[in-house]
Amino acid sequence: MSQASTKPKVIVFDVNETLLDLETMRRSIGDALGGKDGLTTLWFSTMLHHSLVTTVSGDYQDFGKIGVAALMMVAQNEGISITQEQAVIAIKTPLLSLPAHPDVKPGLAALKAKGYTLVSLTNSSNEGVQTQFANAGLTDFFEQRMSIEDIKVYKPDLRAYAWALKKLGIKPEDALMVAAHGWDVAGAKAAGMQTAFVARPGKALYPLAPQPDYVVKDLNELVALLE
Repeated sequence: MSQASTKPKVIVFDVNETLLDLETMRRSIGDALGGKDGLTTLWFSTMLHHSLVTTVSGDYQDFGKIGVAALMMVAQNEGISITQEQAVIAIKTPLLSLPAHPDVKPGLAALKAKGYTLVSLTNSSNEGVQTQFANAGLTDFFEQRMSIEDIKVYKPDLRAYAWALKKLGIKPEDALMVAAHGWDVAGAKAAGMQTAFVARPGKALYPLAPQPDYVVKDLNELVALLE
């Protein structure tokens, strides 16, 4: 890890898993899959995989719909019977009311107190993130909420980061992307941004990508490094 030589002007946050704790949704999806909680990781990977399929093929689909389709694919492959309605309920109900990780509110408050501009950038829908932030008490920490729904190109496609940077009116090197996903920090790094990987439990960096500027266990540790 080599820390960036200059402090960022804007800090860009991924949302799900980075800020919000997905544990309740993992349990919900595990229940829908016959109690096989371990399949939730496969579900998420399948959803991400097919979001990129839609991006490269030019056939944009809503992230929520991809999530439902991915859950039904996993169920089918595992010989589990599940209806589309059951898949929707398993995902949407817990997703909109996820709590923030314990370090998130104090970390965001400390970064704002230091004068950093905080924004979010997610693959989820605008309406979904608005609801998530309201329910988790995160709305007031952020100056902007950005969703790839507006351009229909999913992260980690480099166009997603370029669009966000243009919208913010800043150079890539002046923005720090914070995410708990190795693929997200890899994409942001390739787009020229500073990056910080939040090593939430069960999350790993992609070994073939350039190392991020910061690797931290939570936002409090990132605050300390940005002194």
